[in-house]
Amino acid sequence: MHHMTLAEIARGLADKKFSSVELPQVLLARIAQLDPQLNSFISLTEELALSPAQAAAARRANGESGALLGAPIAHKDLFCTQGIRTSCGSKMLDNFKAPYDATVVARLAAAGTVTLGKTNMDEFAMGSANESSYYGAVKNPWNLEHVPGGSSGGSAAAVAARLLPAATATDPGGSIRQPAAFTNLTGLKPTYGRVSRWGMIAYASSLDQGGPLARTAEACAILLQGMAGFDPNDSPSIDEPVPDYSASLKGSLQGLRIGVPKEYFSAGLDPRIAELVHNSVKELEKLGAVIKEISLPNMQHAIPAYYVIAPAEASSNLSRFDGVRFGHRCENPENLIDLYKRSRGEGFGAEVQRRIMVGASALSAGYYDAYYLKAQKIRRLVKNDFMAAFNEVDIILGPTTPNPAWKLGAKNSDPVAEYLEDVYTITANLAGLPGLSMPAGFVDGLPVGVQLLAPYFQEGRLLNVAHQYQLNTDWHTRTPTGF
Repeated sequence: MHHMTLAEIARGLADKKFSSVELPQVLLARIAQLDPQLNSFISLTEELALSPAQAAAARRANGESGALLGAPIAHKDLFCTQGIRTSCGSKMLDNFKAPYDATVVARLAAAGTVTLGKTNMDEFAMGSANESSYYGAVKNPWNLEHVPGGSSGGSAAAVAARLLPAATATDPGGSIRQPAAFTNLTGLKPTYGRVSRWGMIAYASSLDQGGPLARTAEACAILLQGMAGFDPNDSPSIDEPVPDYSASLKGSLQGLRIGVPKEYFSAGLDPRIAELVHNSVKELEKLGAVIKEISLPNMQHAIPAYYVIAPAEASSNLSRFDGVRFGHRCENPENLIDLYKRSRGEGFGAEVQRRIMVGASALSAGYYDAYYLKAQKIRRLVKNDFMAAFNEVDIILGPTTPNPAWKLGAKNSDPVAEYLEDVYTITANLAGLPGLSMPAGFVDGLPVGVQLLAPYFQEGRLLNVAHQYQLNTDWHTRTPTGF
């Protein structure tokens, strides 16, 4: 059962080959056996899984047949889940139990999913390696000495190791797509505003976006169908009809115009990854796509702009964690200022403190115009580059990451080196565009992903391209040894 995709599980449940009660029992036993190697979960909810599993079985017995009805999943531990610890990978929220469900959690529960637990993550989604978690680093199932990517590394490692078929994740700057690339999964960051952020603990509000992580584009389509839609509780949520993503998978790629930016193939890209990207281009050409070289001239400015905007928003969002209302509180504070200082100093890890300080500095008097305002102007230039490109092509293709997954601890002493690993992913967040990473091969036994970007609300087109590619390749079917 653990090798089945979401679509195969739906068919198996419909054909009564197994029940929605039996399936989570099998997977929870597998998690207990294998997750100590990976550290992909922060909390398990085995005691709470039985009731929704039984309810899903009853709904199927009454004639319902939804693709997610009875499907076991897990949530990244920044989606609020009522009565269950929602830690955001931080000591600051280690004792926090959310009083309500995030919109994503509520919608997937209504669709009949069975939640098995909350997955590990970089603290407050700040990181590209899943090493900043208060609960310890997550390990990559393809090589336990390497990182799984971040910040959604727990979701990625769990799905890649076949502990569950799919999981929710979030992507403020590549945190779905990069872990997907590092663990041989398909990961989709939807258009900003397509999936509600309500109940999703904020890192950078203008960049954060929830999305699915799974083994195939078909499974991502199924999970996104349950997640997407307008939410009046989330101010950036856009009231745009949600199409049938599964129906969009079948379209032909004949005549599809794919742009390959020349800026992606700079000296910073591992030449072995470049070769795999070119191989993917050739495969899509065989399916009828037309390839065109394009330019994104302002891409070189994206990293510095992003690492001003994101920390600035983080410094504002995380100011609420002060030891007064909820979360970690220091022992025996001398006064209010001491309470603030020690609660935040004890509750936040080094990477979170670093980004808060950078963001507070960028927003301070005398620096706002020089840094934050200039970064926002660069953001607009990045968006304009994409809008011009999409006048010429339908999809943009390139590497998801410049390198394969690195060894645990290899970049801990040089945070800037880790930030540079986001060079291909952050532009989609700055512009608010949808992006998808799909498996495209291996380098030294480690997975490599290819990224697809599309115009706003064209998630169906991304899923279509990835699905057709996966029908003609087998990278996504490979399983890590031992799992």
